[in-house]
Amino acid sequence: MCRKRGRIVLVGVTGLELSRADFYEKELSFQVSCSYGPGRYDPAYEEGGHDYPIGFVRWTEQRNFEAVLDLMASGALNVAPLISHRFPLERAEDAFALLTSDTPSLGILLEYQPGQPLERLVSRTVPLAAAPAPGKSSVAFLGAGNYAGRVLIPAFKAGGATLRTIVSGGGVSAVHFGSKHGFAEASTDGARALEDKNIDTVVIATRHDLHARQVLQALRAGKHVFCEKPLCLTFDELSEIEAEAALRPNQLLMIGFNRRFAPHVLKMKSLLAPLAIPKSFVMTVNAGDIPATHWTQDPRVGGGRIIGEGCHFIDLLRHLAGSQIVSHHAIALGSHSGVAVSADKTSISLAFADGSTGVIHYLANGHKGFPKERLEVFVAGRVLQLDNFRKLRGWGWRGFSEMSLWRQDKGQAACAAAFVAAVKNGEPSPIPLDEILEVSRVTIEAANALIS
Repeated sequence: MCRKRGRIVLVGVTGLELSRADFYEKELSFQVSCSYGPGRYDPAYEEGGHDYPIGFVRWTEQRNFEAVLDLMASGALNVAPLISHRFPLERAEDAFALLTSDTPSLGILLEYQPGQPLERLVSRTVPLAAAPAPGKSSVAFLGAGNYAGRVLIPAFKAGGATLRTIVSGGGVSAVHFGSKHGFAEASTDGARALEDKNIDTVVIATRHDLHARQVLQALRAGKHVFCEKPLCLTFDELSEIEAEAALRPNQLLMIGFNRRFAPHVLKMKSLLAPLAIPKSFVMTVNAGDIPATHWTQDPRVGGGRIIGEGCHFIDLLRHLAGSQIVSHHAIALGSHSGVAVSADKTSISLAFADGSTGVIHYLANGHKGFPKERLEVFVAGRVLQLDNFRKLRGWGWRGFSEMSLWRQDKGQAACAAAFVAAVKNGEPSPIPLDEILEVSRVTIEAANALIS
């Protein structure tokens, strides 16, 4: 059917039985079509709203849909013969059941009733279990991703928190993890959770670009706030959070800097505490490479890996030094072939008020067989070395040479438990607010220096 030097386009998915002879004799071209057109799978287009200039890309994903809708509206494209079933929205479960039944079907429409309030369709809250009695540390989770479901929620539950509401954008993950961990309800309505008088604590585990706004909303709603790192992405956000938190000294604001609470770090802190002299810290993070297209690498969404993860290690050295950071310097690996993002292959030097120094090598160009996190401390003729939060070794320490664990423990459970206990007992935050703000400010400055 194809003329000489013609083009064959595959739309959808089907079996391929291509003959080299046919393509050779006619010099044919073969192309697979991306669903919906140019723009599909491009976060900058689909999520960021950056359109392709029409002079360069005539038919984009959006313009394809607009053309089809125009054809349907004018009657030029008649899809009525494709519709086999119609269901009102209230019977959506019957529509999905039809898909798995033996009844033949093609196009299945869900119909909305005229005048139905939009709010009923946008957000919904469903009960999962008997509502718990109101009490201290009654928690709402904003965000139901893998880290929240596998790490944070179990940590808060083990720490004694009352799990009341879990919220996600689509609701599916909220119902899944909500049912699994025993939440009273799952919802897609974060504002409703913040208005709930039975909730006194909010845990924020959403994407990084939402953290600052949700922290401010939760504080203004009168809640205690635990935010998974980072606190925010910009100086303006940090200043607004600092001002809001200052107005609410009785509300706790804490970031998930869990490594402070790891058993090995507690031991290191106790060993270092009596030594009132400067110390040298060397933190090596074998972070592993992440594609430049990953959301964490997007400055507007993830903030980049230094803001998104590097803050952990700045906080860890700040905690072990027990002294304010007075200066810092960051330098990235030079650009060359094979380096997707130079800023996640960097060294950050820290100077502390007591004369201590620290360097963080955050490297995405190492081998996965090497320990992911290694911390070394040199002081007073002695050395501490921590590998992957499983084994701590010491040289020159009287009464201490080694501490090992069967399993890695980065302190997530202890971090959540300390925060829950502080809420219940009316105690100060386990991490002082001024240190949280200091570490956040230094992290943003370091990240900005790497891209300036």
